[in-house]
Amino acid sequence: MSARKTFPLMAKEKLWTKDFVFICMANFLICFAFYLLLPILPLYLIETFDASQTLVGIILSCYTVAALTIRPFSGFILDTFDRKKVYLLTYALFIIIFFGYTYSKLIALFILFRILHGLVFGTVTTAGNTIVVDITPSARRGEGLGYFGIANNLSMAAGPMLALFMHNHYSYDAIFYTAIAFGFVGFVLACLVKTPEKPCCKEKEPISLDRFFLKKGIIAGLSLMFLAIPYGMTTSYVAIYGQELGINSSMGLFFSIMAAGLIVSRLFSGQLVDKGRIPQVISWGIGITIVAFFVFSALEPINRTNHTICLALFFMVPALLGVGYGMMFPAYNTLFVNLAPHNRRATASSTYLTSWDVGIGIGLVLGGNIAELTSTHALAYFAGFLSNSIALFVFMRYAAPHFLKNKLR
Repeated sequence: MSARKTFPLMAKEKLWTKDFVFICMANFLICFAFYLLLPILPLYLIETFDASQTLVGIILSCYTVAALTIRPFSGFILDTFDRKKVYLLTYALFIIIFFGYTYSKLIALFILFRILHGLVFGTVTTAGNTIVVDITPSARRGEGLGYFGIANNLSMAAGPMLALFMHNHYSYDAIFYTAIAFGFVGFVLACLVKTPEKPCCKEKEPISLDRFFLKKGIIAGLSLMFLAIPYGMTTSYVAIYGQELGINSSMGLFFSIMAAGLIVSRLFSGQLVDKGRIPQVISWGIGITIVAFFVFSALEPINRTNHTICLALFFMVPALLGVGYGMMFPAYNTLFVNLAPHNRRATASSTYLTSWDVGIGIGLVLGGNIAELTSTHALAYFAGFLSNSIALFVFMRYAAPHFLKNKLR
């Protein structure tokens, strides 16, 4: 009697390891601490230092500029030194700087701490993004990055809600110490993450532009920058646009719907990315956002005809934006990583994040200037529609073929 031969099925590489869970939770908690302060800092500056609106804008922008400035250098640092040590050091500094806010009696000192916080945040987020790539199976990288990003989306939804609740019932110091507490728990979880040993380079590599910015990612970065411009406009000016349309309440609902769209789309888009459909996922995502921004720009004439239809479309837009951008985030992130050799992963992550930050910054300036010149934000969102259309052209015509030709895995 002959024994029947059996062939085991190819098992899927495990994604939900302890290390992956810990890094996702650490990411959620550091982002939660960040978003906890976001809505109350303007109020704190006005009430504590009697700062003007202009000064508040300058102080808040210092954080973004500092994070943007450090990203290319953080990629170099993380590709040169032990990534986990850099991650833990910057994570700890991120928590410690919160104490500076509570003890700053001079606004100049507060600005200094804000700049330091931006520098540290730009490094720790690049480190976290690189480490999750290191510990995620390459065959499930898109899925892993999708879940990792969900942690950020959840913190974006929960952090501001808790902050505004605490603002009505507790002191600013209580909010700062709450951020410190969440950050400390995140740091403990970050310490538990085990990362693979980084191979030691036998020869010192020469300093070049590619050590700070992934040259193969420039074309993709350009298309991503155009996509970030209207996103920056939306997060900053949508409440004002709602007032122009007579929608004075429920702005929290807009961001909740958008967060839900981001989370839901990440659940399936990452798996499509892992099946090799990166160009398709990005193209579909951009197409959805183009429709969303065109509808958004058309709400003003619609509102003059029928306010109910305008209201329904106004809250349909964040669902489209959430799904569209949620599809693109893990796909773009994977695209940059797949263009880089293993010893340039952090540089790839920093290039991805830098391209996004530059677009957000342009959107903040452009949206306000267009609205000031035209006395309406509708034209700003039409500019957003054009910006994403340009992004689709650049991606389809140049970035996608370049990626397919140059990808390493």
